[in-house]
Amino acid sequence: MILVIQNVLTPDNVTQIRAKLDTMKFVDGTATAGWHAKLVKKNLQADRAQPDYMPLNKAVTEALMRQPTFRMAARPRQITPLLFSRYRDEMEYGTHVDDPIMYNLRSDVSFTLFLSEPDEYEGGELVMESTAGEQKFKPPAGQMIIYPSTTLHRVEPVKRGERVAAVGWCQSQVREPGQREILYDLDMARRALFDKDGKTREFDVISKAHANLMRMWADI
Repeated sequence: MILVIQNVLTPDNVTQIRAKLDTMKFVDGTATAGWHAKLVKKNLQADRAQPDYMPLNKAVTEALMRQPTFRMAARPRQITPLLFSRYRDEMEYGTHVDDPIMYNLRSDVSFTLFLSEPDEYEGGELVMESTAGEQKFKPPAGQMIIYPSTTLHRVEPVKRGERVAAVGWCQSQVREPGQREILYDLDMARRALFDKDGKTREFDVISKAHANLMRMWADI
């Protein structure tokens, strides 16, 4: 399941994060790429050794965890440290799949949190590859795209301006993407029923099915 999640950050949040990033040192992004991804990765990343990194990482991670759609869709058990990236001057990240183990966590769900508005840069689309074809994404700042870490994807060259984003991975409470999607659909359906009619018999039955599938599939 590939999902665009809105309202992860407010415009004020984005402004504050961008201002902080403008004061930070950026280094060659290949330092955090796998041996094959190094061949196609051309970007800059905030140096995580500097003192300002940890407070910024904590603030953005907490914002992610406050977002209900992210919690329902990803069911994060643990989240890796974030990478704050910059693309400019024809920088890109060619087709690759994320490493299966990231920071001693199994990468189940990958995400990109956009920190630049679409009109701030030309190119730079996040492209997902599948048997059904390609999907391109370039959402507004403050929105996030999540997708299974098994997905082939790339970042198109940035021909003008600057693309800033936060990238991370999570190990999910539910390992299989198809199972996560079923739980997400059931959760959305039962919440819609509750909003419409309150705690009905139908709501209780769907909630029972949702809870029992979670018990069956939970990887904790």
